Amino acid sequence: MRIPWLLQTPPSEAVSNLVRHARLTELQATLLASRGLIEPDVAKRHLQASPMGLHDPFLLPDMEPACERIVRALRDRETVLIHGDYDVDGVTGTALLTRLFQQLGGKVEWHIPNRLVHGYSFGDHSIERAEEVGATLVISVDNGTSEHEVIGRLKERGIDTIVTDHHEPPRGPLPEAVAIVNPKLPGSDYPWRELCGGAVAFKLAWGVCQKTSRSKRVPPELKDFLEDATTLVAIATVCDVVPLLDENRILARFGLKSLARTRQSGLRALLRLAKLADGRPTAEDVAFQIGPRINASGRLGGAERAVELLLCNEPTRAEELARELDRLNQERKEIEAEVLEEARAQAARFADPEEHPVLILGGKGWHQGVVGIVAARITEEFHRPAVCIGFEDEMGRGSARSVENFSVLEALRAGAAHMERFGGHSQAAGLEMRRSELDALRNAVARRARAMLAEAPPREPVLRVDCELPFAEMNDHTMGHLDLLAPFGERNEKPVLLSRDLRLAEPARAVGQGHKHLLLRLRRGDHVLKAMAFRMGDRIGELEMGAPIDIVYTPRWNAFRGEIKLELQLLD
Repeated sequence: MRIPWLLQTPPSEAVSNLVRHARLTELQATLLASRGLIEPDVAKRHLQASPMGLHDPFLLPDMEPACERIVRALRDRETVLIHGDYDVDGVTGTALLTRLFQQLGGKVEWHIPNRLVHGYSFGDHSIERAEEVGATLVISVDNGTSEHEVIGRLKERGIDTIVTDHHEPPRGPLPEAVAIVNPKLPGSDYPWRELCGGAVAFKLAWGVCQKTSRSKRVPPELKDFLEDATTLVAIATVCDVVPLLDENRILARFGLKSLARTRQSGLRALLRLAKLADGRPTAEDVAFQIGPRINASGRLGGAERAVELLLCNEPTRAEELARELDRLNQERKEIEAEVLEEARAQAARFADPEEHPVLILGGKGWHQGVVGIVAARITEEFHRPAVCIGFEDEMGRGSARSVENFSVLEALRAGAAHMERFGGHSQAAGLEMRRSELDALRNAVARRARAMLAEAPPREPVLRVDCELPFAEMNDHTMGHLDLLAPFGERNEKPVLLSRDLRLAEPARAVGQGHKHLLLRLRRGDHVLKAMAFRMGDRIGELEMGAPIDIVYTPRWNAFRGEIKLELQLLD
């Protein structure tokens, strides 16, 4: 399916204002204006991303009682259990707080639920683990805001709980925790609500460092700890796909710089494995090289190996663990490819978007650790919301992904009677159900989706282009200006540029496994750049020497054998 290009046209007055008052290039100003950053002061703060822009951790709800309880636990030599989650956000936050307690000489243990055995968040396993290690305080990371029952049962056993989380709170009463540190709680005065779970854990660590020093000034050894901890926060921020604005941009920017020089053995081993140890890792490197390897063990079952790696201080053991995560990631890719192939074939049987506006797909043995990724790929390829469910015997767990301007959660609500449980938000959701209810769920969701689409049809997919740029101007100097806008991610997307009337400098080549990708050298006059077009190998027949080509692309630096060169990643 060919997607039309839509050239953005931010107000020329806003662009001129940014050029004049924020001292930006016209290209920088156009990109920031396209992203809604039209006030010069806001644009300056965005570009500077100064640590002075980080907000006081004690503005977060319940930070004071949380820190006081932790200081008491440290003083009285209580055992503290850090209770994380199995994704990158939860794993990095768990490692961060565990490292903090080790740094402060506290007694600390950690626990991550097994995706396939325990499911998400708290459960009986939480109580069993707390009692097993003799914990009197449990601190959650990236979960817990809705866990009334288990937190209540912990309290009955004399075990306090501090929740650190970033998920939307439930309506009504909150759990009986000592403290719930969550920027999204009702009545929160915190200036930025879009922190990830790892960042909330970092804020707690920062608050504890202040409290243990009895002043606002953190002692040098703890300051060094917090600076190095931003590496974990940057990984969590990028991989949890929270907006890279405000505090998230600051934490990601400085965390990525810290990552290049981190002393953590586990991260050093991962960087070497991903061939990133000699450069400055980008947000894209983290998203596609570091994050998936950390995620791999949690996706295929237990995330213990990932936490162990991030806590490891012995380089040889760190290398072993990094190789193990790499092996698991390769296994995850193979499993994902198999499930995706079956899901594609199933989706083709529901080709009519009128009859099946939401693709609800399910298969026996589909690994529950990859169904979310597969749902995202199906949504991207078929331009429809997709639900992918992996069944073991009668029961199954699934994930849903949506398209812009359509709430898949709202559509799923129509099938509530056919699911054991479900939840999420407009663009992504999760569910558990019985296999026998699959057809009934498909029909109920389809009826509701058709009614929703009649009221508000989804926007047709378009490829949004930030601006047109003469090809000769796409050079190292321009790229230097674009680098100041990095790191790129959610709501601070990579620049998408258009250059017209180019020619092939040499015949196009299909490369990679199965010749899936295109490698091009493009020119306009004497100016020549290399370009990669991923998953476009089948379009090689469209390209002829001497024929004019218009391209939409994002520029990037490519480091190869110690040499860094500008190249283009073609989007169309």
